[in-house]
Amino acid sequence: MIETVLNNETAIRLGAFFGILIIMILWEAAAPRRTRSFSRWVRWPSNLGIVALNTVVVRLLFPAAAVGVAWIAGEKGWGLFQSFDVPMAVAIVASVVLLDFFIYLQHVLFHAVPGLWRLHRMHHADLDFDVTTGARFHPIEIVLSMIIKMGAIAALGAPPIAVIIFEVLLNATAMFNHANAKLPLGVDRVLRLILVTPDMHRVHHSVVVNETNSNFGFNLPWWDRLFGTYREQPAAGHEGMTIGIEQFRDGADLRLDKMLVQPFRADAGDYAITG
Repeated sequence: MIETVLNNETAIRLGAFFGILIIMILWEAAAPRRTRSFSRWVRWPSNLGIVALNTVVVRLLFPAAAVGVAWIAGEKGWGLFQSFDVPMAVAIVASVVLLDFFIYLQHVLFHAVPGLWRLHRMHHADLDFDVTTGARFHPIEIVLSMIIKMGAIAALGAPPIAVIIFEVLLNATAMFNHANAKLPLGVDRVLRLILVTPDMHRVHHSVVVNETNSNFGFNLPWWDRLFGTYREQPAAGHEGMTIGIEQFRDGADLRLDKMLVQPFRADAGDYAITG
């Protein structure tokens, strides 16, 4: 089973990505949580265009990508789980959980340092919140994130199968928790105990600074609760809250060319935690 997964990594990841994307698009259409401020035709070409650009950049710069690092770590005996006789099942589960923790820490870091916030704020500058927002990241941030992730994988000695599981989960949950999809409040209340829900993560995309700097988790919600960065609801409510950041409120800023130069425009503002 594991060998089959490893041999079909690309097909599995692409299948999961497009499958979840289609499901979220249909869900958003059938039961939207908020009224859109902009047409999909205004936002989606740029948001999906940045996905295509980032895919090319990662493939060119990191042809082996994260799974390749896991293979090398296994061959060289690098990392925590390679240094000790850890059962494979334990190494897989622990790797997925710890990699999720590293992503949480990285996310906080990109909010804490003004220079990194300049890169990350392109994700927050989307003026609506839907499934495509979950993949809207600046190429430089994507490159830095991949380097950090590969370092974490090597340090852990994470098994390749764990990395594939983590990558699929990260992509799937990023699309899910950015979806403009309505969940019954009771279901949301229970589900967010084990998974970051759209209502939980939407708070993080509020224009209000102290709401932007909360709910950093993408997959597991425990880190926010554990480290005091959890905020249950936006002050204005989900229908009344304003999405985005103060610096980029013009519809023209949703264009791909404008998105790519955002890190070099305006100041870091009040959003960077240590700014």
